Parts: sequence; structure tokens; C-alpha cells
Amino acid sequence: MKILQKLILPVLIIAAIFLVYKFYFDKGSELGSFSDFDPNNSAVKEISVQLLIDKGIEQQGGEVSFFTSDRNGKVVQVSGSFMLPDGFETAKVVILRGHLNQSGFHAHEVLLD
Repeated sequence: MKILQKLILPVLIIAAIFLVYKFYFDKGSELGSFSDFDPNNSAVKEISVQLLIDKGIEQQGGEVSFFTSDRNGKVVQVSGSFMLPDGFETAKVVILRGHLNQSGFHAHEVLLD
């Protein structure tokens, strides 16, 4: 009985650490949702989205524009002044850092998943 009492606290601590990691730190491999963003908030957040390469990529004077889709199937145009990473054209999923505005998603950085 005393052995059981000594194991309860360490097991609870390990379970708490695992739950905090799983739900707070681990982003997982699933796509994000643009509905989690507030168009009136310009805070830079990260989202993982599917790249829609068939809609094209436009590059003009340092500005880049392309289309993405979130987990709900919502298609949003992404634009901004950034360098596209190598292998961007063949990527299926990209990670965007930026904010949602009225005309689309303004990205500050694009990373490959």
C-alpha cells in the first residue's frame, strides 16, 4: 500500500507534463484554420496550410502572391514581401507567419513544413 502511495504523485506529475506538452506545445501535423484569426488584429501568428500551386504564384517587384487552403477548405490569397524558400513550388503544406486582413492573409515569412 505504501508503494502505491509513493507512485501516485510522480505519475500525476508525469501525466500533467504530458498533457501540457500535447495540448499547448505540440502543433501536430494537421492544417490550421483561418477562422482562428481576427481580421482586425495585426498580431503575427503561425498557421499551417495547404498550398494551391495550380492557382499560380505571382512575383512582382518584391511582392509575392499565391493561394492556400485551410483545414475547412477556405481558400485565401496570401501576399507579402518575402523570399520564397527553396522547394516552395513542390511543397504540399507550408507554414505562414503573419496576420489576416480584409483582403487576405499578409505573410511576413513562409516556411516549408
